[in-house]
Amino acid sequence: MLKRAAGLAAALSLGPGLSAARADAPTLDLPPPGPGDTCPVCGMFVYKYPEWVTTVLYADDYADHFDGAKDYFKYMFDMEKYAFGRTADQITGMGVTEYYGLKLIDAREALYVVGSDVLGPMGHELVPLMNAVDAQDFMRDHKGQKLLRHDEVTPELIDALDQGGPF
Repeated sequence: MLKRAAGLAAALSLGPGLSAARADAPTLDLPPPGPGDTCPVCGMFVYKYPEWVTTVLYADDYADHFDGAKDYFKYMFDMEKYAFGRTADQITGMGVTEYYGLKLIDAREALYVVGSDVLGPMGHELVPLMNAVDAQDFMRDHKGQKLLRHDEVTPELIDALDQGGPF
């Protein structure tokens, strides 16, 4: 019990907006990628990497799937290049596969760790986690260097991931 209390205290000390309150984050009901779906950013077959799937769903039920959060952010930062005439205001859902439970959660609610020893299909990756307790455990167990919320991820950070750091 003391260990859990210490973990909760550490989670609450992460700063504004980073709390354990996300522990009950609902799973998103977004379409899964099929065997022929490729990432619009890198061209990889997404279906091969279910533990890294990230999905953007549009109002017309069209979905783009990615082989990791890094390519999802590249897409969001340059929709003109990757989304082929679609705009952010047409998006009705954005989900990332969280690391421990391997379920799709809201990309805007996830916490992201960078600089860890866990690599994704495209190398250094943003590792999505459901809540602050999971994020702290992951950072400790996998040597994470930085913990970010969705709106703290920048194009410069994505470039740093592609270059292998620093983060």
